[in-house]
Amino acid sequence: MTSMGLSWTFLLACLLVAVTAVLLCFGALVTTYDAAMAVPDWPATYGHNMFLFPFAEWFYGPWDLFLEHGHRLLGATVGLITLALAAAVWLREPSATVRGLVVAAVLLVVVQGALGGARVLLDDKTVAKVHACTGPLFFAVAVAIAALTGRSDMGRTSPALVGQASRLPSSQRPALRVAVALVVAAYMQLVAGAQLRHLDAAAVSPATFRWLVALHLAGAAAVAALSWTAVPLCWSHRTPARRWAVVIALVVACQLALGAGAWFVSWGVPSGLLPASWVPSEPIAARSGRGAAIVTGHVVLGMMILGGSVALAISAGLFAKSPARGVA
Repeated sequence: MTSMGLSWTFLLACLLVAVTAVLLCFGALVTTYDAAMAVPDWPATYGHNMFLFPFAEWFYGPWDLFLEHGHRLLGATVGLITLALAAAVWLREPSATVRGLVVAAVLLVVVQGALGGARVLLDDKTVAKVHACTGPLFFAVAVAIAALTGRSDMGRTSPALVGQASRLPSSQRPALRVAVALVVAAYMQLVAGAQLRHLDAAAVSPATFRWLVALHLAGAAAVAALSWTAVPLCWSHRTPARRWAVVIALVVACQLALGAGAWFVSWGVPSGLLPASWVPSEPIAARSGRGAAIVTGHVVLGMMILGGSVALAISAGLFAKSPARGVA
């Protein structure tokens, strides 16, 4: 424990969440600017060791190179922090749940790195879609670790948290169910969005595009409904759940506006209200400064909603009756 009463595992977990958030921002920008192939080799960068690539050539070089190489450096940094966190958890944390989560984090960061390399070596958009789906999943796991290791009562709780929700008061169970459903819906919405983000407009049929858009719109409606339902359910909780529910509901409202903006800058205004008007085209406008900010912000905000939903689920259910620190 540190002098302030916060464990090193919690501090490392918070650092992992923060660096991963920056990594996700870079990854979203890489996709927005179609910069994934700005560096054609991997794990080297134009023949250099990734960590020894000349700073001036990267930092003052072309924008695409700055994004892609920066994404790689951040990914490597996240991997190192994950290994350090795993060691700290294994040495200091008795919770079987936290240990299981950190093992999952290590596996996910290895898989994510391999997928990133395969994306470059194969120049395959299918791999890019999978890579875009595993990144938010890793972020959710990192947030869960931070939320759980930040609690002052972790050492006094049972290592096995599974089943504690069944011992909650009946008045608190609906909030937990909605929060867990929101986690699932937020993640599935990111998966659906990834399919649209990595769309090959020249290869996809209009029918497939319409189905993807309809799925994404349905996911948006589900996330909005669940987030706004969580507010009254969590309002009576004397835990961070109420604050998380309110913040998420407000962020979702902003996300809906950003989603509309992302559509307009990517594909323009549909010619009609029927699905037949949803025809894919090359998202040129999204690569302008303003368009890139809107599209990338929409992606990043979606990932923040997922992370917040994980914290909401933990604070609303698993430890609802005890004071919390780390999920506030």
